[in-house]
Amino acid sequence: MYLMESADESRRLLEQEQSQDTRAMLHRTGLKPGDRVLDAGCGPGGIAELMAELVGEGGHVTGVDLHEGRVAEARARNAHRPRLTFLQADVRTTGLPADAFDYAWSQYVFEYLPDRHAALAELIRVTRPGGRVVVSDIDGLGFQNWPFPEHLREGTQRIVEALATRGFDLYVGRKLFSEFRRAGLADVRVHLMPFYLCAGAAEDRLVRDWKTRFEALAPVGAAAFGGPAAYQSHCDDFLAMLEDPEGLKYAVTLVTEGTKP
Repeated sequence: MYLMESADESRRLLEQEQSQDTRAMLHRTGLKPGDRVLDAGCGPGGIAELMAELVGEGGHVTGVDLHEGRVAEARARNAHRPRLTFLQADVRTTGLPADAFDYAWSQYVFEYLPDRHAALAELIRVTRPGGRVVVSDIDGLGFQNWPFPEHLREGTQRIVEALATRGFDLYVGRKLFSEFRRAGLADVRVHLMPFYLCAGAAEDRLVRDWKTRFEALAPVGAAAFGGPAAYQSHCDDFLAMLEDPEGLKYAVTLVTEGTKP
């Protein structure tokens, strides 16, 4: 189950994709012209669109996502790009042929998967020998703030613990290096990429991002706080912290890559 579903989720995902230097990270992890590429969990297709530009006329990008509406949006956004194909499929069981891709990428998907080993096995299966498997995901989102009042830290931890009962892992990023190695991938490397960095008041985009997160998580949050009013109070205080011009707020993405032997 995708915990972040809301009417604004496609907008949030596209803004999130555009806020990071994904182009540089794709280059750094081995994407090159002519590659056959998989974007596993492609959402509305923003990164797949960038990938198609980078692989050029000799390459091809396949995006898969479980959400029917997101796949339809990705197809509509990229209808004029013949080097892009979008399929509705589970990243754990794509149905795609083995050894089909030079480069397989998945971003902000593994955090939601309690059985992420199945997703990693699938990415490895569909990647050719010598190809690259790359997973980009969060690590500790929401906790890197200063000042960070104790009641906000405790409230954030309460939400994280409630999400963990539903299979969500806030610290998945740091775990993937070991999991890549145990899965048999070679030349495993990890890169750190800023998710956001706010020295002072957060920009409007980031505040909108957190508002959308809090709204989508309201059923989980209200239960964790014993009611919607207490949860809303936490959300309001957290957003006020983000907008505080005297505070530092940051979050990181860890990008793990490995080669299929």
